[in-house]
Parts: sequence; C-alpha cells; structure tokens
Amino acid sequence: MGDRLKGKVALVTGAGSIGPGWGNGKASATLYAREGARVFLVDNRPDAVEETRRIIEGEGGACASHVCDVTKSDQVAAMVAACVSAFGALDVLHNNVGFALPGGPVTLSEDDWDDQMAINLRHVFLATKHAIPVMETAGGGAIVNIGSTSGVTFTGQQQIAYQVAKAAIVRFSRSVALEYAPKGIRCNTVIPGQMHTPLVEAHLARQQSGGDAETLIARRNARIPMGFMGTGWDVAHACLFLVSDEARYVTGAEIVVDGGLTLKCTDR
Repeated sequence: MGDRLKGKVALVTGAGSIGPGWGNGKASATLYAREGARVFLVDNRPDAVEETRRIIEGEGGACASHVCDVTKSDQVAAMVAACVSAFGALDVLHNNVGFALPGGPVTLSEDDWDDQMAINLRHVFLATKHAIPVMETAGGGAIVNIGSTSGVTFTGQQQIAYQVAKAAIVRFSRSVALEYAPKGIRCNTVIPGQMHTPLVEAHLARQQSGGDAETLIARRNARIPMGFMGTGWDVAHACLFLVSDEARYVTGAEIVVDGGLTLKCTDR
C-alpha cells in the first residue's frame, strides 16, 4: 500500500471487468485504493462492480459501489451526488467506459453509430459536466480519460464510430484542460494500444477470429514492436501518475501505452 493518493476521492467508471481477470478500469480502481484513495466504483453491471469492491475491501481499502448507465445525464448526476454523499468529495474522475463495434461508413448502421458515440464519447462529456462543479468548489481536481490507439491510427480493423469517438476524446480533454487550468482542474488522456484484458476472450475473439482467442492473441502480439500486449495494470500505472500530485504541472497531455504500436502503424 502506498500514499500517492492519500486523502483523495476517486470516481472510476467502468470499474468492473467483462470477464475474469483485470480490465483497465478494475486495475486502475484497485491501484488507486492501494495508493490511499477512497474509490467510488461505477459500472452498469452489479456483479462486476461488486467483484471489484470485494477485492479492494479485502485488501483493506475504502470504496463504495454504484450501478449506473453513464450515457444517461440524470443517472450521471445522481452518480456524482452519490459519490459526494458517500465520501464528502470528488478529487479524481476516471472515465474508462468504452466498447467497439466493427464497421465502416457504409456498413455500420445509424443506430450503431449513435450507440457508439454515446458509449465512447457522450459518457465522457456527461461525467465531466457533472463532476467539474464539485471540483471547482473544492479548488481543483484531476480528470483522466481513456482513449485508444484506434483514435490515432489504423490498428487492424475498421471501427469507424469507435475510432472517431476515441479521437474526439483527445480534443475534448485538451479543451477541458485549457478552460479549467485557472481553476486548478487538470485533464489528461491515456491512450492504450492492444491490451490483453478480459475483453479479448469475452468479446474480441468472437468478433474478430470466430471465437479463437489463441489465434487472436498471437496476431495482436505480432503487431506490437515489443512483441506482447500490455495489461490493465500498464494502463493503471499511467493513470495513477496523471491523477497524482506528481503530475501537478501536466494537463492537456496524452500518454500512449501501446508497446510501440503506433510508431509503425499508418492510416490506410
């Protein structure tokens, strides 16, 4: 246990995992707790968020769980209010929710486009919208948004709505950073590459390789200059730096966590 976030309250959306193991949000929430934060855990699946709560409390950390659809403004407002009610503050906002569907401008349906914008981008706007007034009143705070290398370059599959939404998160984060720097609120983006999280086995293998996770993992590893995928913990450590006081002079920045993938990929 450390103290890099001692005395802080961190709200983490997408704090559960879609399957066994450590997703980005679950790892980040657990690491924040290990570093002294009281963590308000949010997910739309009660069983997933409760698993993260049990892990943190089992390690002696302080947390509370909350079920929420982060694409709904009234639910997000209630989420922020519940965090403040539980812990009396909101110092760190970690926007982690994301989900990709394949498809290009012709093949993707309009409904899927709208859903992808809501899941991957609207939730960042809503959580930030409702959290910033609390941070302003307190005199500052830190926001970290999770982007994707898919928003930077082509990484192997056409996912136009996901790519556009994740690219927009970077611009959104920079705009928030500039506007609220005088208020002591920092906003940064972590850009993960092709990570080995539970999403690979639970969703991507079925979507991209007919359910053959072993083949998909080998293919993803081969794309990466370092030769292997990272994990949710690699993302979590980058996020920890950005929300800690060690990054007090860092805002509107991006940290790419991808094993060098974007160094060799180019848009098609």
